[in-house]
Amino acid sequence: MNKHPLHNAVLSVALTGIDPAGDEYSYITLALTGLLAQEHGISGRLVELAALEAGIIPERYHRSIGTLGVAGQIRLLNSTVGILGAGGLGGFALELLARMGVGKLVVIDGDVFSDSNLNRQLLATEKNLDQLKVDAAEDRISRVNGAVEVETFNCRGDRSNLPEIFADCDLVLDCLDNLPSRFDLEKVCGDLNIIMIHGAIAGLLGQLAVIRPGKPLLSSIYGSLGEEGIEKGVEVKLGNPAFTPAMLASWQVGEAVKVLAGLDDILPPDRMLIIDMQSCESYQVEVAAG
Repeated sequence: MNKHPLHNAVLSVALTGIDPAGDEYSYITLALTGLLAQEHGISGRLVELAALEAGIIPERYHRSIGTLGVAGQIRLLNSTVGILGAGGLGGFALELLARMGVGKLVVIDGDVFSDSNLNRQLLATEKNLDQLKVDAAEDRISRVNGAVEVETFNCRGDRSNLPEIFADCDLVLDCLDNLPSRFDLEKVCGDLNIIMIHGAIAGLLGQLAVIRPGKPLLSSIYGSLGEEGIEKGVEVKLGNPAFTPAMLASWQVGEAVKVLAGLDDILPPDRMLIIDMQSCESYQVEVAAG
């Protein structure tokens, strides 16, 4: 088995520590990662991959390794995830994906921040009102995890542009707030043969589905486009308090990470998860694929 070209370099700077369980492990700090990247003229992500392949843990991911394993973290760093919508759900989702070390994020949103976003959107601040959401997303990701590559598109995603934008993605997160765009995304993900992680919120409720290619679910959940009232979801009427998008985005990213890292117990293709924060209950409901 051939060693990674940086194998000896990362070994030469690796440190030894004791984890909370009392076990010894080898690791590399963020500062050392940056130095190696600069010295070899490569990205921080490639240094992190070289370290993991040598059995050395980038310290930033140390508290994730117990769940993902080294192989799972390598798979995340080699993955590309699309996010359609950088508002309530999308802002929290991209933050979590970046902290988990997903290698590349492709973010689409054609909107700017307004006062009404301040109650629930992680990326919205009093100082960046009227800023493009994708610009704020790119800035935030660069400050959270500089090893993550970011590609942004300031536009509305639909069937005319989504196939090209998401062509290289391993899966896509539905962080939208309108049904027509959701149906477009489901169709495109099916054509691209990639999983779509559907998420929707309204008031104190959240719903989640992992939609596989060839097994669309949205028409079973919402009915068919063209029916009276179908274009506006219930979230438009009920709104969303600050904690609902944070909660549901965490569930979305959890399922995405399980898919990408090769973990078990992904939500089945014929199930939708409902999280009711009013009653403190969560449950799965059967949904027939259309």
